[in-house]
Amino acid sequence: MELELAFIPSPSRGVIHLGPIPLRGYAFCIIIGVFVAVWLGSRRWVARGGQKTTVADIAVWAVPFGLVGGRLYHVITSYELYFGEGKDWVNAFKIWEGGLGIWGAIALGALGAWIACRRRGIPLPAYADAVAPGIAFAQAIGRWGNWFNQELYGRATDLPWALKIDSAHRPADSLDAATYHPTFLYESLWCVGVALLVIWADRRFKLGHGRAFALYVAAYTVGRFWIEYLRVDDAHHVLGLRLNDWTSILVFAAAVVYMVVSAKLRPGREEVVEPAALAPAGASAEDTDPDAKDADAKDADAKGADAEDADEKAADGDGEKTGAGEAEPDTDEEDGAAVPVEAEAKPAKNL
Repeated sequence: MELELAFIPSPSRGVIHLGPIPLRGYAFCIIIGVFVAVWLGSRRWVARGGQKTTVADIAVWAVPFGLVGGRLYHVITSYELYFGEGKDWVNAFKIWEGGLGIWGAIALGALGAWIACRRRGIPLPAYADAVAPGIAFAQAIGRWGNWFNQELYGRATDLPWALKIDSAHRPADSLDAATYHPTFLYESLWCVGVALLVIWADRRFKLGHGRAFALYVAAYTVGRFWIEYLRVDDAHHVLGLRLNDWTSILVFAAAVVYMVVSAKLRPGREEVVEPAALAPAGASAEDTDPDAKDADAKDADAKGADAEDADEKAADGDGEKTGAGEAEPDTDEEDGAAVPVEAEAKPAKNL
């Protein structure tokens, strides 16, 4: 019997109960990953000139859309697990048991982010660039949920870092093998590397208009291709490759094409990512509040009208003053001729 010198142990269970409340390791990994993505994305967004709460506000839309999209992709591409003879379709809704496809999560999550960005007048590519490294870190954390569930591991191996899988979770054709490639760990480490790559490239080349996000997608799919190739869980195959391998190839090609075309059509980086963030520093109240602008316009009109009235009254007052202030010429009582006042003055008599 061969002695196992080293291996990575798997958790004895993926859920603990706090009274009637189940606490699942898979769910905790997803939640922690979301918080990390929002935190890092917010820091990067503020550094680009955005507001502190914007990333979290948009995440309120993007995260639920992403969860639904990830689950839909998994159920559609693995429908045989939930539909058919002897299967319970209700299990398709049990997201806490695992089963989220990153392709569907990113696609539908982007739709939710696009809706939120339009409501705030924010360009989606700029937002995607800000959150790209955070998404990669979130994936790195989320993959540990597969470790708790003892799922999505690779082929049998006796490497020192092999993952030990309980017999209840082993493939039917290799029940005698106890250790397998820890593909969850491979992908987690790969995602950390992708996040660091995007951060470095963004600082070095000032990536903009969605190119940082495209770099994340391209780099991730390279790793996902070879990691997917190691996995032994059930999957559909096309021309000898797993479905997710073909998805990786197509998405990689699309990301590279986008980076090249975007760099030619829209070089550089966005100067303004969130117009509302500029209001406190350089915009006046009427620039941000249409009602205030209308009110100020009405006040200006009223002041103008008052000024015109004041001018007219001033003009009338000057006319009256001029008429009243004119001295009537003195007249000589003897002949009635107008005589200047100075002419009437006579020398005083000597007494």
